[in-house]
Amino acid sequence: MMSIPDFTLRNTETQWQRFCDLLWYNKDLEFWLDISRMHFSDSDFVKIEERFQIVFDAMEDLESGSIANKDEERQVGHYWLRNPNIAPNEELKNKIQNEIEDIEEFGNKVARGLITNSRGNPFTDVLWIGIGGSGLGPILIDRALRNRGAKLSLHFIDNVDPDGIYSVLNELNENLSTTLFITVSKSGGTPEPQIAMDQARERLEQNGYSWPEQAVAITMQESPLDIKASKQNWLKRFDMPDWVGGRTSITSVVGLLPASFIGCDIRKFLNGASSMDQLTRNRVFRDNPAALLASSWFFSGAGRGTRDMVVLPYRDKLEVFSRYLQQLVMESLGKKQNRQGINVFQGISVYGNKGSTDQHAYVQQLRDGIDNFFVTFIEVLSDNKDIKTIDDRNPGEYLSGFLQGTRKALSDSSKQSVSITIKQLDESTLGALIALFERAVGFYSELIDINAYNQPGVEAGKKAAAEILTLKNKIISSLSDGNFSSLKELQDDIENSSIESIFWISRHLTNNNNQYIVEGDWGIPTTLRIKKIV
Repeated sequence: MMSIPDFTLRNTETQWQRFCDLLWYNKDLEFWLDISRMHFSDSDFVKIEERFQIVFDAMEDLESGSIANKDEERQVGHYWLRNPNIAPNEELKNKIQNEIEDIEEFGNKVARGLITNSRGNPFTDVLWIGIGGSGLGPILIDRALRNRGAKLSLHFIDNVDPDGIYSVLNELNENLSTTLFITVSKSGGTPEPQIAMDQARERLEQNGYSWPEQAVAITMQESPLDIKASKQNWLKRFDMPDWVGGRTSITSVVGLLPASFIGCDIRKFLNGASSMDQLTRNRVFRDNPAALLASSWFFSGAGRGTRDMVVLPYRDKLEVFSRYLQQLVMESLGKKQNRQGINVFQGISVYGNKGSTDQHAYVQQLRDGIDNFFVTFIEVLSDNKDIKTIDDRNPGEYLSGFLQGTRKALSDSSKQSVSITIKQLDESTLGALIALFERAVGFYSELIDINAYNQPGVEAGKKAAAEILTLKNKIISSLSDGNFSSLKELQDDIENSSIESIFWISRHLTNNNNQYIVEGDWGIPTTLRIKKIV
């Protein structure tokens, strides 16, 4: 084993040797990973290499079908989606293979106009309704891989912002009859997609069109949404298995269906992810890119996530990738307790946009400000051949120069960075890129002994939101007598209620519903009195 030159040695020759020793490359994917600008020593490397044998064992158990999410007593099987041959049993293997074929056939027929609306017109638009990974994954697919010849326009509702819903529905107004409406809700009862779906359905039916003839459901079998879609004879239903989490669902129907709509080769996407999965099963630590990446995170943040991850992809098509990684990394690794129930408050904060835009934004702070981060550069080598050199200036060469210059400037200022380079951005390399980070997240979680596949904080937020909505209904009931009530009187009337929550709810209620009036000064909450007009 060659010794890795120490990162503190500033000699150019030594840095070059360190770069050569640590550079990982795969010629089939034409994919490079460089962690040489992260701060760790040869002894650090040796110690973590020993720990990784246990990490590799844990990943093998997960892929073989062990219960990985013990909070929900379920398996975690997104790796089976891109290689059904490793599924735990023959029945599941066949189910996955059949589902992929079904997705491919339906998506291609819609894209080619062979599946039409009730009047025989081909679909022109798709409205995708999904929250979290069910929205971010499809948005990333559309932005990164859209084929120039794709005829279908994809639109997204990934929030319950009234202005956002209104804007998207208005944008589709002229094409409502030729819009395919897809609702993604794994449980079939998540409020956000349900609310957005109801708004879309209302708009469609107000214009005289039939929702079931233009609607597709992506949900677990026998969920409330699945049952509704079956009873109403929706155009299509796809299964969302319980062993696929939202943040790792991009190689399921959630990512494959939009990819097929825009002319992508979904087999190539799956194969790219599967190839990276296979490369990261290598138990030789230095030959495993996900192990190298996860280790660099561990070294940089002292195993406690003390540094933020700044993601800088140097391509417009990958602008959404930093948002995608926010959910994948932060929802997976942001945990209060480890598996032993000990409070550890783990996590890695992720933010970013794209290069070279950010060189005119926050790179100034990255170079000269607080040292609480590491950068992940993502480079695509192949440039658009339709863009020519004018006056000896070529956009691709300048973009590459800006990336290398920023990387050097940060390194000269002792700031850390990882660099990932792919020859070209296509279905295969995007699949490989996503798989690399998924595997690194899984490895890192084992290093710090947390469950990467549960989300108690998200569930707590959903529960708190439900309590607020229940309190709103109690406030409405309390005001039904038509008399003025102060916030304190409302609190006294509603058992175990928070007066601050009553203030927030009342402020929103009276601002959006003209049935309610208010007296007093909003700047002095104790003066407020609220009444329903009866």
